[in-house]
Amino acid sequence: MDHILLAGPDDESCLHFGTAVDRRTLRGLVAEQAERLRAAGVTTGGTVALRLAPSLGYTAALLACWQLGAQALLLDHRLTDREVALAVERLAPQVLVESAHRPAPALRGFSETDPVPRALPGGRPAATGHALLQLSSGSTGPAKVIARTAADLIRELDCYRRLAAFPKAGERVVLLSSVVHVLGLVGGLLNSLHAHVPLTVPERMTAAGILAAIGADEAPTTVIGVPFHAELLAGATAPPPLPQLRRMIVAGELVRPGLPAAFTARYGVPLGTMYGMTELGVIATDLDGGLHPQAAPVHGVELREDGGELHIAMPASPYPGLADPTRWSDGWLHTRDAGRLDPAGGLVTVLGRRDSQVSIGGLKVDLTEVEQTLAAVPAVREAVVVFEEGAIGAYLATEPGTDPEAVRTALAGELAAYKRPRQLSFLPALPRTATGKLVRDASVLRAAAGSATA
Repeated sequence: MDHILLAGPDDESCLHFGTAVDRRTLRGLVAEQAERLRAAGVTTGGTVALRLAPSLGYTAALLACWQLGAQALLLDHRLTDREVALAVERLAPQVLVESAHRPAPALRGFSETDPVPRALPGGRPAATGHALLQLSSGSTGPAKVIARTAADLIRELDCYRRLAAFPKAGERVVLLSSVVHVLGLVGGLLNSLHAHVPLTVPERMTAAGILAAIGADEAPTTVIGVPFHAELLAGATAPPPLPQLRRMIVAGELVRPGLPAAFTARYGVPLGTMYGMTELGVIATDLDGGLHPQAAPVHGVELREDGGELHIAMPASPYPGLADPTRWSDGWLHTRDAGRLDPAGGLVTVLGRRDSQVSIGGLKVDLTEVEQTLAAVPAVREAVVVFEEGAIGAYLATEPGTDPEAVRTALAGELAAYKRPRQLSFLPALPRTATGKLVRDASVLRAAAGSATA
């Protein structure tokens, strides 16, 4: 994929991890990492696991894997040693690449890394022709192994190229999403290299750090992140004038009611949204914020609604070694997302996970509806609603000094009694996955609530 990602004038600035990097420098770093991988035994068809923080070193190591024709397995650097060991045992890569440097503190946007390849005993060459293996975020259960081919990645880059409102040459991107996961990797890093759009990762993932990164260059700027980042910026106190800011685009989970209007009121630009999956990448977009809650499918994506669930045409299963007809069958990926298709205009409305529908006393309740109703209460910053042992429970992060009874009273005016959570747990902040998604595992939420009250 060198001609797709590395081609361009030598002096063209392409990445900014603290300092600007031009294409000549990037190509040299990729060549250096390729030599290290060769010395560790990597050849065409080899398998390499990368456990590296967002960095220039990570970028060079990933591109070096593909330059050698190897299959890259991406492991989030925030995984514990035990989790990494389990992934290595499960997937048997031939080489594991880690950094000689310690990871940066949590709020840093990137790290200094010196990638060090290490050959692993018992590692196996690639069993398929996929270029990339990723693990799903695991926000609702165990992580899935998801495989993508080089052709599929190039197809997704073509989808971004066709989106008129997505950054083009002469503009820049400030990336907040993790480059280990699909939005930050393809929509951010790979697309920026392909489209000749310089990409900046902020030094600190705070509101002040993000705003400083936006203001550091006069070129028209798009910010790409998850809804949590938009919440952070919408709540920023007295942000500076940012005439270069064109829009922010978020994906990963549903946007709470009121956030697009709050973001636009603060910055005067739209909060665009995208719907996508690790299995396929970008699926539908509303980059100008004018369609919300609907979105327009991207070029080449065929959607259908089957019993209230969204299915997407996909010629082969993205799950290597897994034969599960409830996930993929007969050329269709079963998203497990509830949604509606507008037969006239072709627009899609994503309603949330299908497993969010439960029965209370024989009455159907959509937990997504309850969650979004809670999130719309002015004092509530974020909410997760779960169902266990026959009852609905809610975990809330609220503004300081919020009276719990005021939240309960507001909810009583919005939801029928059978839809209301039996228990409300108040936390300073809700736990999130490595990709910034809210955790929905009830045991993790209970533990967080217990720690908050201890």
